[in-house]
Amino acid sequence: MSRQISVMVTSGNGPAECQLAAQHVVTRLQSEAAQMAVEVDISDSPSKHGILSAVLVLNGAQAETLARRWVGTIRWRHQSPMRPHHKRANWFVAVFELEAARRGAVQITPEEVRFSTLRAGGPGGQHQNTTDSAVRAHHSASGLSVVVRDGRSQHQNRKLALERLQTLANARAQADLADSKSAQNQLHHQVQRGNPLRCFKGPTFKEDKT
Repeated sequence: MSRQISVMVTSGNGPAECQLAAQHVVTRLQSEAAQMAVEVDISDSPSKHGILSAVLVLNGAQAETLARRWVGTIRWRHQSPMRPHHKRANWFVAVFELEAARRGAVQITPEEVRFSTLRAGGPGGQHQNTTDSAVRAHHSASGLSVVVRDGRSQHQNRKLALERLQTLANARAQADLADSKSAQNQLHHQVQRGNPLRCFKGPTFKEDKT
């Protein structure tokens, strides 16, 4: 059964190194998603050195399994690439699961979405339809985009794309709401440094299992 789970990756109030670490986390999570045939829709807040935060909607049968691999504190151990003489070498990022998002202020309508087609590929491998049935949908007003390959036809994928655009918009609104509430400012302000769920090291963000 296909699942949908929304998560938020945040660098908290951390310095530029944490923002770079957050970018590494998103890239690595997307790579693992591809291996697990999980589609990822993303809305991020970029910074000069990486990302401040990102909302990712995981779509697929293995979405929950993938989320469990990431929800928690992530540590990156690496000498600062921005400040070579800085003594600190441990940088922390938090990944939170977002509550099921209610319909947000952004309402996605077909008239506002630009569709384009592409050859199906990515997660699913040889089981993917080989026709040009995959659909990319871009909502200009919000800047959100998704690529949908799940369906067997362009018509079905266009419908799924609209649904996933709305889910992504709702998740983004939910994250913004959580961030604005003082009671939930821990999303950005209280990244826990103890007992990280996963640890990575070096410039290539290699997993550290020692």
